[in-house]
Amino acid sequence: MEFLRECELILIGFCASITFYGLFSKIEKIKKKILFFMEIASLLLLMSDYQVYMFRDVQGEHAFWILRICKFIVFFMSIFIVHMFNRYLVNFYLNEVKLLSVPKRLKAGEIMAFTGEALVIVSQFTGLYYTFDEANHYHREKLYVICYLIPVIIWLLQFSVIFQYRKKCDSELSDALMLVPTLPTIAAGVQLFMQGMPLINLTIVGLVITLRVFEVRNTNQKIILSNQREKKLLKEEQETMRSMMEETSYALAEAIEAKDRYTHGHSFRVAQYSEMIAQLAGKDEKERQNIYLAGLLHDVGKIGIPEGIINKDSKLTDEEYAIIKTHPVIGNQILQKIKKNPDLSIGAHYHHERYDGRGYPEGLKAEEIPEIARIIAVADAYDAMTSKRSYRDPLPQQVVRDEIVKGKGTQFDPRFAEIMLAMIDHDTEYTMKEK
Repeated sequence: MEFLRECELILIGFCASITFYGLFSKIEKIKKKILFFMEIASLLLLMSDYQVYMFRDVQGEHAFWILRICKFIVFFMSIFIVHMFNRYLVNFYLNEVKLLSVPKRLKAGEIMAFTGEALVIVSQFTGLYYTFDEANHYHREKLYVICYLIPVIIWLLQFSVIFQYRKKCDSELSDALMLVPTLPTIAAGVQLFMQGMPLINLTIVGLVITLRVFEVRNTNQKIILSNQREKKLLKEEQETMRSMMEETSYALAEAIEAKDRYTHGHSFRVAQYSEMIAQLAGKDEKERQNIYLAGLLHDVGKIGIPEGIINKDSKLTDEEYAIIKTHPVIGNQILQKIKKNPDLSIGAHYHHERYDGRGYPEGLKAEEIPEIARIIAVADAYDAMTSKRSYRDPLPQQVVRDEIVKGKGTQFDPRFAEIMLAMIDHDTEYTMKEK
């Protein structure tokens, strides 16, 4: 008996803690309110039952009122918690299991709970359930069994609903829900024959705490699943954006290729060579992807150059060459509107800068030139030498290699020129050229 009272004190502490926690929990508003009422009722139930135990043999007016008030709270809160659990099930099966209507057994449980609460109030004035003698001792009356029978019937109704729809919800939560009506029913049967033991109170409160724990777990799982869905959607959105960026880049590259009949495939090969250089330079996948797209669009500014100049068979005049030299600026103006990937405009703007500062359009030198443009510059020059022109075939591989060596440190960044030389040496069959 003393052990059970010690358990009661421990549960009072737990109830107070979870009631406070419940105020800040992030769950559905109706469910939060129901659980809060259940936890407050559990706390009042335990505290009142403990006061009844403490004042059971005490005489005096103070003890007189304490016993009667606390005994009423014990009886009323017991049926009130059963009532709130019935409300919890109604909300659960409508909002989470998605039943079209409230099961009739839960409706019957609601009516019986109201009846039970009303009878507890009536009992205070009629002695229906219990009375106190002149010595302030508590006594059960003949109809006392009704106060046990009503919640037991409600629990059986609740259990039947939970069991019927157990496969429609999480198995662990379903098991926890079945415990709520099952264990108190057993405890009620025991306590009916063992007066003074708070078995049913402890069982009810323990299961209210368990219900809160499972609700927290259920809420956390929902948050995790929601985060996973958001991550999946974000990943899909990023993949869609990347795909759109690639498709747009390919379309622009095709537009460039269509305009310049002498450089078929040039943009695609420059993109491929640039990515290969980036990979050998130790760039990660995202950087290599950006460099590939920048290489693909490095000549996009040629869209703004008259076709007569781009496709001219004879040597360009100084004025025409000056117009050709504006294509990096035009490319920058076109691509800088793409804020998600600034590397595209950088590659287009600076790929004709030289490492020694004698390039265009701004005459940058060495590390002043953005790295991505230094990579594209080597790839661009290599493809220009290894592609067929109207006035010549692709240059021999050794001649191309000598030109790269000659341009190392003057036209090209030495680091990326060395990587290109390694690529040339590895290409023993001379496959890296226009087919």
